[in-house]
Amino acid sequence: MAVTIRDVARASGVHISTVSRTFSAPHLVNPNTRTRVLACAEQLGYRPNRAARALITGRTYNIGLIVADIANPFFPPLIKAAESQARKHDHHIFVADTNEDAAVEEEVVRALAKQVDGVLLVSPRMSNALIEQLSREVPLVVVNRQIAGIPAVVMDVARGARIAIEHLTALGHRRVALVSGPRGSWTSREIRRSATATAKTAGAELTIIGPNPPTEVGGLTIAEDVLRAGATAVLAYNDLMAIGLIEGLLAAGARVPEDVSVVGIDDIMLSRLTRPKLTTVATPTAAAGRAAVDMLLAHGDDRRTTAQIHLQTELVIRDSTGRA
Repeated sequence: MAVTIRDVARASGVHISTVSRTFSAPHLVNPNTRTRVLACAEQLGYRPNRAARALITGRTYNIGLIVADIANPFFPPLIKAAESQARKHDHHIFVADTNEDAAVEEEVVRALAKQVDGVLLVSPRMSNALIEQLSREVPLVVVNRQIAGIPAVVMDVARGARIAIEHLTALGHRRVALVSGPRGSWTSREIRRSATATAKTAGAELTIIGPNPPTEVGGLTIAEDVLRAGATAVLAYNDLMAIGLIEGLLAAGARVPEDVSVVGIDDIMLSRLTRPKLTTVATPTAAAGRAAVDMLLAHGDDRRTTAQIHLQTELVIRDSTGRA
């Protein structure tokens, strides 16, 4: 016979409501009592009924996590870290992929709104106005996007772009190409803004190529554009594009880094496996996943918060960059 909440209450010498609060609102229970109840529950093998707890608390203990492209190696470390952090707080993560489609993104948020306690929007493609509207329907935390009044976890790609361009100009490169990401990407705009300002300060010419799909194929197909631009160095929107670009440059007879230096952004695992190994800007994706979960749980239904966390990026110099 399954162990019930009554069995736990009897074994720990407390009322049923105290057992219920221990699992639904532990901060309201005396620490000694909470410890005793949890120990008895563990000994008896009791597991609270999540559906019943949801009826009592009005919470689902579920979190929606929406990503632009689950096939992109940038996202899995973030998803894995978010899931682990959520489990520590007795929550579960529902993951959804939007295939870089803003309309699908909106559809998924609305579909999840009644099934979760909040949604993590990672690298969203929707407009700011639409995200603000959706935030009034369900608590949101946005990752890699800054919107006034919306809590956010931001990886500092502007700093990453700056130190990448500074690295290239320090190597003597004066004709640099920026391979931008998809249209509607806040991250791509931040990279462009920072790279443009840094190149100007260094007296380098910056050629913008894009927008482009943020994939290996997206990088491969613009290799000829990079060569026509006469660039001796390239900063790509992400590592996938940088890896595809290197493939395209080598196929066209150009050497990396002897003829063209290439820098990516993200520091995905593949960046360490390519030949040459990719110089890249490391982004703290796992830390962002954990921080986003903590922020959502900390603010709960308080949708008026303007909390923002900025996580630092770092340049990782490998073999794909060299002197001009």
